[in-house]
Amino acid sequence: MATFSYLAYFPVRCSSNRDSYDPNKQKLNNIKINGTSTKSTTKQVEAGVTTTFTAVASVTANGYMTEQKVRQNIPTTKQSVDHFRQGITIEGGVGYRQRVVVRSYEVGPDKTATLESILNLLQETALNHVWMSGLLSDGFGATHGMMKNDLIWVVSRMQVQIDQYAIWGEVLEIDTWVRASGKNGMKRDWLIRSQATGQVFARATSTWVMMNRKTRRLSKMPEEVRAEIAPWFIGKQAIADDVPEKIVKLDNKAKYVNSDLKPKRSDLDMNHHVNNVKYVRWMLETIPEHILESHLLSGIILEYRRECGSSDIVQSLCDPDEEGMLIEGLKQQENRDMNLMNGFSLAAGILEGGGFLGFEKQPLRYTHLLQINGETKNEEIVRGRTTWNKKSPTTPFSSM
Repeated sequence: MATFSYLAYFPVRCSSNRDSYDPNKQKLNNIKINGTSTKSTTKQVEAGVTTTFTAVASVTANGYMTEQKVRQNIPTTKQSVDHFRQGITIEGGVGYRQRVVVRSYEVGPDKTATLESILNLLQETALNHVWMSGLLSDGFGATHGMMKNDLIWVVSRMQVQIDQYAIWGEVLEIDTWVRASGKNGMKRDWLIRSQATGQVFARATSTWVMMNRKTRRLSKMPEEVRAEIAPWFIGKQAIADDVPEKIVKLDNKAKYVNSDLKPKRSDLDMNHHVNNVKYVRWMLETIPEHILESHLLSGIILEYRRECGSSDIVQSLCDPDEEGMLIEGLKQQENRDMNLMNGFSLAAGILEGGGFLGFEKQPLRYTHLLQINGETKNEEIVRGRTTWNKKSPTTPFSSM
């Protein structure tokens, strides 16, 4: 069945014939059966500014529009302003900027945005960017050409650098754009800044490849898909492309191991696999509690290897680098009452930094691995590396 798309503003009308009523379809009287359509808009004047609202829908050849299309409101042409999401195009019309407010459910005990919330915002703005392009099909960020070829996007690498965490109630501006990555891939970058001060809080970059939705194998980029997305590529980089440092594969000799992680139904995304943001939670659960209390995560690199399904049992491995192991050993020594200087460990103070005796603050690093906990072989899901900086004595809301 052929599908036609159009831009229209329309009222919802109900048929009086109950026997012929289909709750998933709505009849539109301004659609011609031959596929042509009419277009209308409504204007609203607020504070002297005229705003044009354009509703978007897809209509099948018989003149009906599915309820899903009505509710999703997916554009079929490029948009410059998204009034509902407070989004606009930037970078000459090919980038995207969205303004968001840090909600109460997006912060942790210290009232700052959690890493999971940040990653969710990155994912949401990426999808909204595709929505604005007019290329979004029914898939999870897939274009029309991708859907035609049974292709989906999968992320192969993600890197996030965090200089400062946003606080509860803060208004953020998130910029995102795409650029080329070889012949068959794409890179997507983000910048997160404070709307009030303009200070950049975080930078992120990611690499995406195409996978066949049915075979679950990586695929080359078809020319029609390249023609769709290539006009959106720009050369700007959020994080300079250095030679990626190899993340070693951990084994069962890792210092911290959690072997009984089971995906919940709420962990699944629209592709029926565990959302990649959930992986981060599993990884961070293996970080020692005293490190979580004394340090802030300042960077994370994720290298994705395979998908994780709802029936998989996952094992999380974590190992500190040499400096981290030494500091942890000295922390344990402090807990055994082997302290100096009224409870302050001289050795631990030097190693953790803080400028004591002229030493600079040095971040701690941990290597991570999530794998399927199978009987025959442990298949890798994602390798990761996290970097942690010593917390400042003063943090937002510290006096509350």
